[in-house]
Amino acid sequence: MRRILIASLLAVAAPMAIFAHDVPTSAETSTPVPTEQLLQPPAGAAHYVVVSEAGKHGDQWRWELPDGRTAYRWSQELRGWITEMDQVTNFAPDGTIQALEVRGVTMSGDAAEVYRVENGRASWRTANDSGEAPAGGWYIPAGGVGIANAPLVEALARAGETGIDFLPGGRGRMTFGPTLTIQGSRGPKTVQLAFVRGMTPSPVPVWLDENRTYFAEVSYISTMPEGYEGALRQMRDAQEAATAAEVRLVAERFLTPGARAPVLFDNVQLFDADRGVFLADRAVLAQDGRIAAIGAAGSIQAPAGARVIDGRGKTLVPGIWDSHMHIGSDWDVLANMATGMTSFRSPGTTFDRAVDATRRRAAGELLMGEPFISVIVDRRDPLAAQGAEVVTSVDEAMAVVRRIREAGLWGVKFYTSMDPSWIAPAAAEAHRLGLHVHGHVPAGMKPSEAVAAGYDELTHLNFVVMESMPADVIDRANTRQRMEGPARLFRDVDLDGPLMSGFIADLARRGTIVDPTIVIFESMLTQDGGRPHPAYAPYMGIISPVLERSVFTSGGYPLVEGYTRDDYRQSYAKMVELVGRLHRAGVPIVAGTDGFGLELIRELEIYEQAGFTPAEALQSATILPARIVGADGRTGSIAIGKEADMVLVDGDPSRELGALRRVVTVVSDGYVMDGDALRQAAGFSGRPR
Repeated sequence: MRRILIASLLAVAAPMAIFAHDVPTSAETSTPVPTEQLLQPPAGAAHYVVVSEAGKHGDQWRWELPDGRTAYRWSQELRGWITEMDQVTNFAPDGTIQALEVRGVTMSGDAAEVYRVENGRASWRTANDSGEAPAGGWYIPAGGVGIANAPLVEALARAGETGIDFLPGGRGRMTFGPTLTIQGSRGPKTVQLAFVRGMTPSPVPVWLDENRTYFAEVSYISTMPEGYEGALRQMRDAQEAATAAEVRLVAERFLTPGARAPVLFDNVQLFDADRGVFLADRAVLAQDGRIAAIGAAGSIQAPAGARVIDGRGKTLVPGIWDSHMHIGSDWDVLANMATGMTSFRSPGTTFDRAVDATRRRAAGELLMGEPFISVIVDRRDPLAAQGAEVVTSVDEAMAVVRRIREAGLWGVKFYTSMDPSWIAPAAAEAHRLGLHVHGHVPAGMKPSEAVAAGYDELTHLNFVVMESMPADVIDRANTRQRMEGPARLFRDVDLDGPLMSGFIADLARRGTIVDPTIVIFESMLTQDGGRPHPAYAPYMGIISPVLERSVFTSGGYPLVEGYTRDDYRQSYAKMVELVGRLHRAGVPIVAGTDGFGLELIRELEIYEQAGFTPAEALQSATILPARIVGADGRTGSIAIGKEADMVLVDGDPSRELGALRRVVTVVSDGYVMDGDALRQAAGFSGRPR
């Protein structure tokens, strides 16, 4: 599971690791300390850069104050979102945190956080939560400056397998991986990969120097010592290779010849995705990786050596699709399989990751659903998408499109900094090569114009909403305006007026697909913080105390001055209504999350609120995405001759879509896997509620 930032289009496609996270907060109850009042790093402060392969995004510094405390500073801009914060930490004689204070603003709002130990009690307070506990254990901040967690990394390195207790909860330990020699401005360095285990479901990678002190973190956005950012690719490749070797052992446990033996599901309720109906008392036989027979309960004879699973009280559905799931680490895709995700669309994966992950899946070395992958194309710009193929002309854009096709990938995703005049020729080239075209709508371009220029699909519901926004929102390239404009203004938009009703009709006429990811807007626009988000409430207590505090109960998007959370909630309610209108008009809707993947069933529940039947909602995560990628002839529904991609869930999704979270058995390409065993391998401690 890769995301520790907001699981949304706010965050990068595969956000920073645990030691560089923000905490979303509610701007209704707190006001950030202004940037000019924050500490400024002195000359000689240790300097780190925040980078991705698209370029530099920010800086972090560390230095000592005259009174012996350690100070940190973070300054960053990410596609229009600003992070300006400082942190001061006082360490106790045993090296643990005695007190800390965080001030400033992150892209999620007020960064304020305080922690202290007094008279044997530890207490903490953020804009979202507060608490206390007996002193003892290392405090894990809800936010703060990323490199301020270096002392924890070093304490874990010293403790090794013994581990360290955390506050507010949990326990972690460190294991060590390979060493690597890299080059930088201060000469060659020998660095070692290590993994923190127990903090999140999957191991968190971090890099140490030759003294086993903190050196760097490498992810989709990385924190590197200044002068060594040139080693990013080398370190990332080594990190991914070490992770792949470990996860390969997990894949070998599940993808065995015995797991592909015939299996008979009897006495199940069956979801017929092709017809959109639930059928009671059915039997389904899978053999040699395909659906061999379907009949009435008790009517199919199990062949010799077959496994028979009694499905009373359970429902057999096609393998679930997330239509907006960026490929994360190998651990991430394992967790997705544990939730029943046997196929997905990844709308933005780098060439090397796409080719490597697909190859290893085909070789049985990676337990991952079948991916259909797009590559992001954006203009070279300070606001360009991280991980994008950046271009400076229409000819370069078309050349990248051809590279995508040559790599055997599925689509091209254009982004917000693209020159609008480049879209039509680049989309035409993509269509000539048989590629799908989707994405964010570039600044200065309305979504109706993007569709007319060749978009097959609009990604994220706010890019449908943008049709109704004023020019000062449409003409901004940064993603921040693409969130704040709809949050502020959409509540007052008349969906029955000629602008939006005409646009909806045009989308239906063209067959333009919409990938709403509305679950992220529920999270950002409706939540005050302190209580579990609806998407995550079923997973509280089985994933990670750190995630629960930093993400699962986080506050919503910070409020623009003059607006309230209720204003945002009204805009969100209008978004739900818009999804219903699109559906009723016949616009194809596919379910995606742009998050962990845990949010997918909540996405379907919101569709039901918008007016979908449970069957229609489930089709948006089964047969419809299969049709869109052209795979419906072999998967996406349970039909004789199709691949055996199925999920057995506990309960009746026709009455309660939440039953889809209660995965009992996963069948992927004919391999039968126990849901509990998959969850355990992915780091979950139990079943979701």
